[in-house]
Amino acid sequence: MIHNNVKALRFAANQMTQQALADRIGVTRQTVIAIEGDKYSPSLEVAFRIAEVFGVPLEQVFTHAPN
Repeated sequence: MIHNNVKALRFAANQMTQQALADRIGVTRQTVIAIEGDKYSPSLEVAFRIAEVFGVPLEQVFTHAPN
């Protein structure tokens, strides 16, 4: 399973809203909600966009935990 730190990164970035992040990475707010809730694993392209928005390496945004 893939876990993420998107919500924590949003709050560290001046409490960026889900909608603001969605707009910057080209997805819907519902997609951001699903990613944050570990209900959806984004494409590699979207994952890199998220990391780019926050200026952090991909590994700081997403981690893999074996089942």
